[in-house]
Amino acid sequence: MPKPMKIDFVSDVSCPWCIIGLRALEDALARTSDVVDAEITFQPFELNPQMGKDGQNIGEHIAEKYGATPEQSAANRATIRERAADLGFTMAMGADSRIYNTFDAHRLLHWAELEGKQGDLKRALFQAYFTDQQDPSDHAVLVALAEKVGLDRARAAEILESDAYAREVRAAEQLWQSRGISSVPAIIINDRHLISGGQPTELFERAIREIAAA
Repeated sequence: MPKPMKIDFVSDVSCPWCIIGLRALEDALARTSDVVDAEITFQPFELNPQMGKDGQNIGEHIAEKYGATPEQSAANRATIRERAADLGFTMAMGADSRIYNTFDAHRLLHWAELEGKQGDLKRALFQAYFTDQQDPSDHAVLVALAEKVGLDRARAAEILESDAYAREVRAAEQLWQSRGISSVPAIIINDRHLISGGQPTELFERAIREIAAA
């Protein structure tokens, strides 16, 4: 009989390696369904908590934050596109793409967890941002995505226009940072085992089987 497995997936909506890591993890869980029955909870992390409401050009942002040249940024995007494509995800990021503030998206994800729709909303947010090039800080975008995955449109709008769940999201962010999480994705299995980064499916599968057998 498959063993229950608790997975906390710490990530940000604007993190390309997070969707790559999620796709690989989900593939690994499909391969290991004979040994584990996993439940994923998405935990908040903001790569750019100080980002303004208009966002910033991705090239400018990466240059400022990491010192990368335009050529290095383009090469990194190509690598990310290839990894994502191998996992069946279309990454449409280009030189004109923008980075946005994601705090409101995390507030909506917190509510979605309470409604049993967190995974659906998380995947919809990744597609909206990386594939459809939509702004995940735009309330109209967020409300439409909430409705798309079966959440109440009016309640989503109400949450976004208030400060609902802001305290809970801040507390969760601080909790994971206090536990040493400083980059994402960070995948914590059964509160004990940490896997960092957008790892290949095979690595996730091996780790899952080893943990289940322990």
